[in-house]
Amino acid sequence: MPSKTAKLRQLFQAKPILRIMGAHNGLGAKLIERNHFDGIWASGLEISTSYALPDANILTMTENLHAATMINDATELPVICDCDTGYGNAFNVQHMVKKYEAAGIAAVVIEDKLFPKVNSFIPGRQELASVEEFMGKIEAAKNAQVDPDFMVFARIEALIAGWGMDEALRRAYAYAEAGADGLVIHSKGATPDEIYEFIQKFKGKLPVIVIPTTFYGVTADELASHGVKMVIYANQGLRASIRAMDETFKKIRETGSTASVEKQITPMKEVFEIQGMHRLKDEEKKYLRKETIQAVIPAAGDPPAASDLGPVLNKGPLCMLPICGKTLIDRQMDTLRSCGISDILVVGGYSASSIRLEQATLFQNPNFHKTGVVHSLFSASQAIRGKFVMTYSDIIFDRMIVERLLLSPYDITLVIDRAYQTLPRREKNLDLVIAENSDEPQTRRLDRQPFLPVRGIGQKLPKQKVNYEFIGMALIREEGWNKIKQLWNQAQKQFQKGSFYEAENIEQADFNDLIQYMIDQGESVYGMEIEHGWSEIHSMEDYERVNRFFRERVDSLSDT
Repeated sequence: MPSKTAKLRQLFQAKPILRIMGAHNGLGAKLIERNHFDGIWASGLEISTSYALPDANILTMTENLHAATMINDATELPVICDCDTGYGNAFNVQHMVKKYEAAGIAAVVIEDKLFPKVNSFIPGRQELASVEEFMGKIEAAKNAQVDPDFMVFARIEALIAGWGMDEALRRAYAYAEAGADGLVIHSKGATPDEIYEFIQKFKGKLPVIVIPTTFYGVTADELASHGVKMVIYANQGLRASIRAMDETFKKIRETGSTASVEKQITPMKEVFEIQGMHRLKDEEKKYLRKETIQAVIPAAGDPPAASDLGPVLNKGPLCMLPICGKTLIDRQMDTLRSCGISDILVVGGYSASSIRLEQATLFQNPNFHKTGVVHSLFSASQAIRGKFVMTYSDIIFDRMIVERLLLSPYDITLVIDRAYQTLPRREKNLDLVIAENSDEPQTRRLDRQPFLPVRGIGQKLPKQKVNYEFIGMALIREEGWNKIKQLWNQAQKQFQKGSFYEAENIEQADFNDLIQYMIDQGESVYGMEIEHGWSEIHSMEDYERVNRFFRERVDSLSDT
């Protein structure tokens, strides 16, 4: 790939006219590149204004170079820098060229005013350096460069200062003799006539560059037809952003909210795209050598038929149940992300079009009416990579449960609650578990084992043997997922007809059925023992209890 200096020289050869847009930061550079300009003008006016300072040599070379480097780093386009008078005499210019060239800048522009300069469109003092002094600056700049493709443009301010066309032409020939790579002829006329006259009378071979701030009606094609080789739109981006920001701030202040401006301002999704967030995420996967953990949330089934939550759900899926200003699934995802799990896969089915997700991937189980949780789990199988947490969409849980679960060394670990035995009878079919527990009753132990072998799981287990409840959450490592896929294929061949454990057929298999089948095939499944820290939401009573919990937590935080 050619350097940016070489790229700029190639553009001069390849195009009738180069279109350059001004910027003062990396964001502006990104937008200029997105709109297919040929290069970027690191504008002294824009950079000064971004500091809320006049364009009058108040900023140092270091401050301007910092802004130019930020612009250059953000884009593949060549950057041309407005370097005012060169930040001093010929020795300062040499230092400046070395620094800008080393930073990867393609070209610099220096103007023939006296230091400190003021912006060309400010009435009053517009003092010019002598021709001899400015020729020395150009010669110093060209002798300082290392890259032969680096370009130094001389900006002639004679027309701005009112010194006339003859003086502008005299300076043009002198600067060409000193070694300038191009001439910026500047004018504050309302039409380009003065520019056209200069080009007609100038018999040199250097490319001519213009900045049509005041004669803005002229098109790039018209300029090209008169011999202009580069047009710089030096400050329009800055001026547009000032107007847009000011109007937005005014509306927000007047209305007391952002509702009146949200449709006019850029959505956050586009901001992330401009930032390169998607590229960052791709590179994270490529270069960061840490274990990736996903979450899979099967949310395809109908809400429980016996539930009295119908009016609250409003014909939507249970995962979209509102809980203190957030949906149930949003609260689940917040907890998972707080534990470092950001790649979340959700499987929808019933009323899937109403599922709204931020930064999660939605899959579809189109046969949700006829299939169970296992089928939903496999609906996302194409995206499952390695270790993942599976959680039902009808539970709310504490992050401590997830944090402990992620520490499990086993291929398949279920979260099982020992509080099942002490809770009042609930009007639902519970997912019961029989797990080995070597603790002697009424005995205190320092080395209590939190992970226990699971011997049975289902809703119809003998009550006298049951000692835990499966909460609907499991950790499945890559080895465990491979075993699940292998045995699921085996089970589909083995159970083509008839029931599959507690399911009427294998298509309607619940997660419990699959796990019990694996246990029966000799695979090890472990349970992580907890006591409380979660709740299912199957009834209005559950819903009110969970809402009350979050309201009280918000109130306690506001009190502090």
